[in-house]
Amino acid sequence: MENDISFIGLGQMGYGMALNVRKKLSPTAKMFINDINAAACERFVAESSEYGPVEIVASAKDAASKSNILISIVPASQHVRQVYLDEANGVVAAPKNDSRLILESSTIDVDTTREVGKAIMDAGLGRYVDSPVSGGVSGAAAGKLAFMIGCPPEDPKAELILEIVAMMGAKEKLFLCGQLGNGLAAKISNNYLSGTNLLALSEAMAFGIRAGVDKEILAKVIHASSGSSWMADNLNPVPDILPNAPSSNGYKATFRHEMIVKDLGLGVDAAKKHNVVPRMGNVAIEQYKAAAKNPKLEGKDFTSIYLHITEEE
Repeated sequence: MENDISFIGLGQMGYGMALNVRKKLSPTAKMFINDINAAACERFVAESSEYGPVEIVASAKDAASKSNILISIVPASQHVRQVYLDEANGVVAAPKNDSRLILESSTIDVDTTREVGKAIMDAGLGRYVDSPVSGGVSGAAAGKLAFMIGCPPEDPKAELILEIVAMMGAKEKLFLCGQLGNGLAAKISNNYLSGTNLLALSEAMAFGIRAGVDKEILAKVIHASSGSSWMADNLNPVPDILPNAPSSNGYKATFRHEMIVKDLGLGVDAAKKHNVVPRMGNVAIEQYKAAAKNPKLEGKDFTSIYLHITEEE
């Protein structure tokens, strides 16, 4: 791609996403980066400049001003509001530009993204599209993320959007979900399912093992049977079944308990808003909250929920 691109948010997910963008941009295209962590910006420049020019900018306003394509991924709704609506340093303070394309990839509530998107578009600051991701830190680093995009397939911008996100995602995992906010609605639904699924998987593995089934045999049975799931095949919470899973690496955190609590909270709220009783979510979120307070699990991956439930009497 020949276009210059601005990128806001170099956290666990954003860093790998931005690095893939820089690698796949034309060597002559410029990349502008912004993050509250200055060290992350400096490290990114050191690691990526061989692929083309990278410039650190001081604010979201500057990032939006520098190019016609802006990508952002930050932790929560309040950070999205700050990035876009801060009157001094946010995108809203940038020059008007109807041709600017904004892809916002944070996992936040649908109402916030629709509110922020409407404010940005009504102000003539560009086209705002929610484009949350799934696939974890490893998927971000490998450029194999799934994207759920709040844009209909017939939209004139759809082709350009797909070209941009393909630099960070797997082409077979790029989904145009419809209107603004629908990408997040799909992402929140998925995360609700994955969070409740991991808890159920942890419980099933725990009592199956205690009943005397070898853990590797049990994992193979689940994989080959109706209980199979992405979580079971990629993030089995029992150590030494999947060598690359956090559980087999000291539960080194790629996604912490606090993060799944946040995501399940978004799912529970969405279910209630649409008159669905979140029975599974209500139970799961309390278990993850308890695990987050367990001092033995401090700083560990959310798959260590397995340790939390197996230490219970």
